Amino acid sequence: MNRTTDLVIIGGGPAGLAAAVAARKAGVQDILILERDRELGGILNQCIHNGFGLHTFKEELTGPEYAGRFIAQVQEAEIPYLLNTMVVDISATAGGKTKIVTAMNKEDGLMNIEARAVILAMGCRERPRGALNIPGYRPAGIYSAGTAQRFVNMEGRMPGREVVILGSGDIGLIMARRMTLEGAKVKVVAELMPYSGGLKRNIVQCLDDFGIPLKLSTTVIDIKGKERVESVTLAKVGPDRKPIPGTEEEIPCDTLLLSCGLIPENELSGMAGVTLSPVTSGPVVNESFETNIEGVFACGNVLHVHDLVDYVSEEATAAGGRAAAYLKGELEGEGSQEVTIKGEGGVRYTVPSTLHVDRMTDKQVVRFRVGNVYQNCDLAVYFNDTCIQKLHKKVMAPGEMEQVILLKNKLQETENLTNITIRVEQPTA
Repeated sequence: MNRTTDLVIIGGGPAGLAAAVAARKAGVQDILILERDRELGGILNQCIHNGFGLHTFKEELTGPEYAGRFIAQVQEAEIPYLLNTMVVDISATAGGKTKIVTAMNKEDGLMNIEARAVILAMGCRERPRGALNIPGYRPAGIYSAGTAQRFVNMEGRMPGREVVILGSGDIGLIMARRMTLEGAKVKVVAELMPYSGGLKRNIVQCLDDFGIPLKLSTTVIDIKGKERVESVTLAKVGPDRKPIPGTEEEIPCDTLLLSCGLIPENELSGMAGVTLSPVTSGPVVNESFETNIEGVFACGNVLHVHDLVDYVSEEATAAGGRAAAYLKGELEGEGSQEVTIKGEGGVRYTVPSTLHVDRMTDKQVVRFRVGNVYQNCDLAVYFNDTCIQKLHKKVMAPGEMEQVILLKNKLQETENLTNITIRVEQPTA
């Protein structure tokens, strides 16, 4: 089966939905959303806790409620979508202007969809146990935190009753609270790094409020049990992240939840030839969220892992608008000289990585994460070698995304601008 469309959006989660709505508002009529799950909404469908929507809708919503707002907008705009549809390949025709999206489902079989533009919005996945190199058997009772969340919140099943959580990412913290509310005993949350990977509010609301201990610089070094988890052994780690002999502690439990980081879902991106960042594992994009492949855009957690879904929607709305501009021919040509954006002194990466001044909007949001915990420091922005602004920050941590805003008129005033540097600095006396 073959079909054509102007814009294909891969992923029907918060990023894909927001991008579709924005593209339709910008005048794109021929849009198709492809979603591999049985319903729209993505990961938000299993996030039944509140805390979503404070930026976007100015009220506190649960994950399904937040997703429902955008699903309603998609349905009201009569934007077509296919569910239970897996995309297996993305390629380009000889001229590069047309993209071929190969997808399949039970009803239509194998489809080749010709599109003038594609938005990648596949989200992210959890880092599995195999990537963590934990020794021991492979007994029942070991789950990623997201899998346990789906079991409890969507399928009404309890993974276990005595729980240890490895990793203090936001999903792990939220599941510590959720398992406690469902009657389980969460004995400890262990974190390899000397700082938590989650939001401060989640540490307070999910651990402190329930008396659940958080052990930093600690990891799991052994799992006991052949049929079912019987206990795990924790140990403190040194600066080299290696276990310190003599610090071992065995904790009886029947369940181990892994919350050890999220990775953008970029197998399709790599197959399509999209350049991926070695830091984020997501696509390298410019000011229009366009990848190195003309007409292929990326947004949301497939681009870099966010801490707030409101930022995902904001980014996706911009990407949808820019994809619409591309379809109208408004992004054609090389534009002005390409300016490189880079992070230094603790800034791990930036999104976007490059920009063309004449193609950007009046304000360009640059988002990034730092690689350590910094207190009472300055966030400095340099145009070439000249510092143009400094923001004093009381604290910055890897678990919370940071941003700076670049003004188009300021960029235009700078002669021979070739690079922008964002750097963490200690304030001068």
